[in-house]
Amino acid sequence: MKKLLLTLMMVATCSLMQAQVKPMVLGDKHALLKMEQGSRYLLLPVQESEDIAAIAVLDGHNNMVQRINVKLAIERVDYYVPYELKGACLMDIEFRGDRRQKGAVGDFVCWKDMKYTNTFDTTNREQYRPAYHHTPLYGWMNDPNGMFYKDGIWHLYYQWNPYGSQWENMTWGHSTSRDLIHWEAQPAALEMDWLGSIFSGSCVTNGNDVVAFYTSAGHHQTQSMAVSKDGGRTFEKFGGNPVLTTSDIPDFRDPKAFWNEKAKVWNLILAAGQEMRIYSSKNLKEWKYESSFGKEYGNHSGVWECPDLFPITYHPSPDTTETKWVLICNINPGGPFGGSATQYFIGQFDGRKFTCESMPKVTKWLDYGKDHYATVSFYNAPEQRRVVLAWMSNWQYANQVPTKQYRSANSIPRDLGLFQFGEETYVSVVPSKEMLALRGEKVKKPTETCEMVVDLKNQTEMVLSNTKGEEVVMRYDAQKQTFTMDRTKSGDVSFSEAFPCETTAPTHGAIKQLRIFVDRCSIEAFDADGKMAITNLVFPSEPYNTIKVKGGKVTIYDIKH
Repeated sequence: MKKLLLTLMMVATCSLMQAQVKPMVLGDKHALLKMEQGSRYLLLPVQESEDIAAIAVLDGHNNMVQRINVKLAIERVDYYVPYELKGACLMDIEFRGDRRQKGAVGDFVCWKDMKYTNTFDTTNREQYRPAYHHTPLYGWMNDPNGMFYKDGIWHLYYQWNPYGSQWENMTWGHSTSRDLIHWEAQPAALEMDWLGSIFSGSCVTNGNDVVAFYTSAGHHQTQSMAVSKDGGRTFEKFGGNPVLTTSDIPDFRDPKAFWNEKAKVWNLILAAGQEMRIYSSKNLKEWKYESSFGKEYGNHSGVWECPDLFPITYHPSPDTTETKWVLICNINPGGPFGGSATQYFIGQFDGRKFTCESMPKVTKWLDYGKDHYATVSFYNAPEQRRVVLAWMSNWQYANQVPTKQYRSANSIPRDLGLFQFGEETYVSVVPSKEMLALRGEKVKKPTETCEMVVDLKNQTEMVLSNTKGEEVVMRYDAQKQTFTMDRTKSGDVSFSEAFPCETTAPTHGAIKQLRIFVDRCSIEAFDADGKMAITNLVFPSEPYNTIKVKGGKVTIYDIKH
């Protein structure tokens, strides 16, 4: 990202008030903290190995204004997160877990290292932070949410924890871009309230308004709505929330709304356990249940999440044009190589019911790597494009990857289409055209940020490596119609037993050329015609700087960022 949060004054030198914070200890797990006024932020020290401290924030009249969960430091400080005071006067802090081995609450490191400040430094301090992928300035990120295009600007919201770099305190973070590559961080768009945390959802444009739908995750999961009058920068929550509820299932979330031009209604699809439920509305406020899809179709090894539903028009032959509907279904666990992944179905949708054209047991995956999940598309993308982003991680180890200032990135933007192979229709995946603008000069060796174009033969092997002996091995086998990526020796694989692996994608026939995008912690490989995609994280101790190709030819381009 090229700019810093508008809500923060980001400079490298922070003026800090060094007076030590003095809590009022009430018990072996309980303390109150009166907050000094006059500064913008209280920096909270985090220790990731600790249990959560549940914090209730009160104003000057002892009214509770917020609840947050923070892993406050007990023995050491891993990093700091800012809490913007905004009139907050008191924190009621309850430490969880067994304190008998940790010492007295009043002696915890957090009290000694809390600091008041008017600024917060987000200068990158991470070896593995990507150079040309979207990341949060700090804190945890998972699913992309509410993405839309309006007035020349791409809006990306995302599941964000502002108070730590592991999953918690779900909020909608917000970034904007004019080119899908360079992102500017914006203030948080939707923060948790008494209905619950803000889980995943979507946005639509309705005249000049931007309408957001999201899951309120409290004791139960319900669907809520918020409206923006300023192009998606700030939202006012609808006074009639929740707008959609259920009593028959606990996993009821991730609403994706869209205007159905043919049916002349608003449709909404959301995940309910291991099926997708479809609704219709004429006013975006009152929703009618229409149908469900999913029983016995595809993979059911985990919970279905983050749906999307959209039409794609394509040319199955030079003289014919067809439109088919694609239903995206993210699943966790159940991916082809363990953990989370994105499956999809193709068929027809009449505004009420989705009918899949494949046999029930057919499973189709959008990406065959380990690190491609929560894929959803931008609403109202120009030129009738279907542009998607994915969360570039896996729930098996996302909380443990070797970064601290932030965790997780999004994939590069991708455009979807359709192609036929045998008796089936598949979704094609190609890097969005905006990626071509990043191509720099041809270079002789790989760099930490590059694109490699590989012309293939029937048997091609590519070994990407560095001077430490760390390597990623990729193989194309025309006879087997497969492409494989092996990251078992790619660098640091020690943080999870699920991380070292080999992933294999079907190529649906012969492929002639690969486009491989390398960033500091990721490798994304695509068939140039879109018939195959594999996305995998890597954490080399130094950048890969050598590529050896047997049975093919590679051209390497530096990537400008």
